[in-house]
Amino acid sequence: MTDELLSPKQVHADYGFSPQTLANWRWAGIGPDYIKTSPGRGGRIRYRRSALEQWLRDQTVTTGGSAA
Repeated sequence: MTDELLSPKQVHADYGFSPQTLANWRWAGIGPDYIKTSPGRGGRIRYRRSALEQWLRDQTVTTGGSAA
């Protein structure tokens, strides 16, 4: 099985994060891992579904834990 590659618009449709939010996260270095298929500002960005799912797991806070 292959790991699905999603465009920022597809991420928005599936997860609700806007393309601009994803761009801001890329710039700040805080969002999910991504793939840039060509250099420069016009390079196409893709996200592996597995990377998004892992990033979401990493962001999960368990209630009652030390971060609560």
